[in-house]
This record gives sequence, C-alpha cells and structure tokens, in this order.
Amino acid sequence: MNINQKNTDFQDENKSIDLSKMENSCQEKTCQEKKEDPLKEVEIFKEKLKKEKDKFLRIFAEFENYKKRIQKERFDLFRSAHQQIIIDLIPILDDFERGLKELKKSKDETLIQGVSLIQEKFIKILKEKGLKKIKIKKGDDFNTDFHEAITQIPTTTEDLKGKIIEIIEAGYILQERVIRHAKVITGK
Repeated sequence: MNINQKNTDFQDENKSIDLSKMENSCQEKTCQEKKEDPLKEVEIFKEKLKKEKDKFLRIFAEFENYKKRIQKERFDLFRSAHQQIIIDLIPILDDFERGLKELKKSKDETLIQGVSLIQEKFIKILKEKGLKKIKIKKGDDFNTDFHEAITQIPTTTEDLKGKIIEIIEAGYILQERVIRHAKVITGK
C-alpha cells in the first residue's frame, strides 16, 4: 500500500467515524424528541379537549337559553290569546246586563229567570278564568288607574267635584291587570 492509499483509507475511516457519530447523535436527538413528543402531544390533546369542552358547554348553555325563551314565548302567546278571548267576551256580558234591564220592564218572570241563569253561568266561567269586575259606585273618587272619564258635568254641590256621578260601562281586571277601564261621568 502506498501512502496515498493509506491516506485515503484514513480519511474514509475518519468520514465513517464522523458519520457514525452523526448518526448516533441524530438517533439520540430523535429519541429525546420522541420522549418529549408524547408530553407535547398530551399537552396538545389536553388543550384541544379543554377547547372542545368549553365549546360544548357554551352550546349547551345556548340550547338551554333557547328552550327557556321558547317556553316563555309560548306561555306569553297562550296568555295573550286567553286575554284576547276574554276581552272579546266582555261586550256579551254588557249585552246581558242591558237585556236584563229591558226584560225587567216587560215583567216576564220566567224569561228574566232564564236569562239571569245564563248570565250567572257566563259570569262564573269568566271569574274562574281570572276576570274581575272593577267595583265602583256613584260618589267614588275618580281614579285614572281604573276609570275613564267620558265627560264632566257641573255638580250642584262641592263634595261631588272629582267624584263619579254616573257609571256608563263597567270596567274589568284580568290577572291583576286592567283590561277595560270603567267608563264614567265625573263632576266638575
């Protein structure tokens, strides 16, 4: 072997040693990365899980709010429909009162009793549904929360000023809310 060949062999040997060192160091890094990777992966999965859980909780809360809102809207719809039906029936109640007044003039007792019975049943049903008549009488103080003044007329005495002189139409309350003000004439 000549010197040049020995020199090349030596260099090849050095290269192979360097390559083997590099391979060893790469393998060590890969092993370390692999050891670190599972920890990183676990952290990544924990973070993703946390985000998904938060997302799920938000969607669940939105759904619960949606259910409550729909239930409230449904209740309000039924309540307003119920209220509107009662309001529509009040003129019939007024007609009963006017009809009875006219029947009393004719003095037909059987007819009066029959109409009175129907009126009482009708009033009973409306009371069960929460309808109450506003209690007023002549001489009561005028109250804008419950009364609507149709007109004012001059009074003969001072004590009737601002008081109810005549009741034109009864007022009604449904579920603690005035649905029709009593129409009255007041003194001035």
